[in-house]
Amino acid sequence: MICVTALAALLVPLLAGPDDDVDVAADLSLQNEFAAAAQKYHVPRSVLMGVSYQQTRWDSHPGTPSVGGGYGPMHLVDVRPVRPVPAPSVPPHGSPPPLAGAPDGAAANAPGAAGQLTDLRRAARLIGEPARRLRTDAAANVRGGAALLAATQKQLGKPLSENPGDWWDAVAAFSGLSGTSDEASAATYADDVFTVIRKGAKRTTDTGQDVTLPPNPNVRPHPTVRDPNRREQVECPPELTCSWLGAPYTEVNGGATYGNYDPADRPRDQKIEYIVIHDTEASLKSMLLTVQDPTEASWNYSVRSSDGHITQHVRTKDEAWHSGNQFVNASSIGVEHEGFLTQPDTWYSEQMYRSSARLVRFLAKKYGIPLDRQHIIGHDNVPSPTAGTIPQMHEDPGPFWDWRHYFDLLGAPLKATAGPDSPVLMALPDYATHKPRYYGCNGHGVLCPPHGSSAVRLHTEPFDDAPLIQDPGRHPDGAESTEDVSDLGSRISAGQKFAVAGRNGDWTAIWFQGHKAWFKNPEDHPTAVGSSGKMVTPKDGTGEIPVYGRPLPEKSAYPYGMEPQTESPLPYSIQEGQRYVAGSVVSGAYVDRSAFGQGPGEVIKGNEKYYEIQLGHRLAYVRASDVDVVNPSAGAAGLAQQ
Repeated sequence: MICVTALAALLVPLLAGPDDDVDVAADLSLQNEFAAAAQKYHVPRSVLMGVSYQQTRWDSHPGTPSVGGGYGPMHLVDVRPVRPVPAPSVPPHGSPPPLAGAPDGAAANAPGAAGQLTDLRRAARLIGEPARRLRTDAAANVRGGAALLAATQKQLGKPLSENPGDWWDAVAAFSGLSGTSDEASAATYADDVFTVIRKGAKRTTDTGQDVTLPPNPNVRPHPTVRDPNRREQVECPPELTCSWLGAPYTEVNGGATYGNYDPADRPRDQKIEYIVIHDTEASLKSMLLTVQDPTEASWNYSVRSSDGHITQHVRTKDEAWHSGNQFVNASSIGVEHEGFLTQPDTWYSEQMYRSSARLVRFLAKKYGIPLDRQHIIGHDNVPSPTAGTIPQMHEDPGPFWDWRHYFDLLGAPLKATAGPDSPVLMALPDYATHKPRYYGCNGHGVLCPPHGSSAVRLHTEPFDDAPLIQDPGRHPDGAESTEDVSDLGSRISAGQKFAVAGRNGDWTAIWFQGHKAWFKNPEDHPTAVGSSGKMVTPKDGTGEIPVYGRPLPEKSAYPYGMEPQTESPLPYSIQEGQRYVAGSVVSGAYVDRSAFGQGPGEVIKGNEKYYEIQLGHRLAYVRASDVDVVNPSAGAAGLAQQ
């Protein structure tokens, strides 16, 4: 998330209320609705289900539109432009502005954004049902999607064949429901659908229904089409059509400084260790204005919510200003996703997840970045560089970002790599059914609607009513951790690894920010799984050791005349006997900001080595000379029932 001064108007979905004449047959599952609609409109069931999976992963979000105006499991779009609305002030947790638009009583043939019938209203006409019903009734929505697919196939002059492979062009054309208009993106969309058909899929939806698409290994995607007109300066996977909107590198403040990124020569001058996942906490239109302002922050890429379109702003060799930590900026690529962490169903679209995962997979391969949660991190996992800046660090993409699904799309599934009694655990709740209580999605202190979450909450004792773990850095005034959606003080996230500190029945303890923290982890519904990885622990006799938000070079490494950076240990310490899972070994480094036009600044590299550790929700660093590496196979001693 990047702070901005204004929020732009949105292309707003038509808002719908409950439909009084909707009569949903309670005994029919979504699985049966797909079968019935496929049969009625002569569309292969696998094609209908594959398209729906690509659109929404079969989720309904009843009556709630995405930012692109899509409704229901088929994501049928019903939007039209509206007058700009004043940008409200944004509270600390970044609540989005209210949606605005025409009243729901607009005529059934109201024009869409392009002056034509919207896809949802066209589907409603095809099946002879009110448009309202397709917004709130999953069965009607599926029927509408099937009718649209059949109509598209006929318009292409193709038969309503039982062979799924005959529907590739219709599926590519259907991608327009998500705003895809170029040939390469439409082909990629169709390929994704047919990959799902070939491999099959199974999941529990947001309404608790189990849906299964059996695999059909005989179906193959078509060869990917590359956009021949794409500008080569855009660093992007060939199967995506990306655009360029450069951040400015120019003098500001009367030439006293410059903005809004640092020239660099990565990875030759500094290794790229991380990819940081952000959300914008603003509309993309507003963010595109921000990234062109030399007095504002910058980031490398933006991903649009409605269709996953990617825009690059800063070359990956250069250092964007996106994370709030200069060491992380200098060793990372920042990817912003249009959206608000409090409204995941509206903003975190499947198209955005898939495009983002393609981009990250491409960048990780290019720069040798491991596909794990120690290197693919959220903005909310970036450590504060100093103790005093902890309260200002950001919380995006938040507890509703589906890390488990994201890593599936990356081709690096988060999964158990050791038995449940391992001394190392990975947080891995079942996103669909894990719904901890949160407040603040619709105003301070207001209870959020139940929603799947990647986050696991931590307590001081193994009891539901035990106090939450406290965070002295985030709450230096002594305030307690809360269940606010933006309060990171007492939670961990899917894919993060921790050292086990104890077990008690259904509860497991981990070492967290210098303390023993407990979370509920029942055997029949675990929120963490056995994992592997090296651990570090303070050397014998040290008592406790400091932790840092940035690994700085030792003073002797700075050239003559340059003032060394001041170390600022974080307000946490690791006690002797505690263990923390370690990631990369890095050298202390600092990049002095260059003078304008002088090219990359000098990278000061020290000889002191540091371990990156999973200290809490955020990463941290410890000196290698302060710790010993623990063999995980020897780590289970003393971790029996406590």
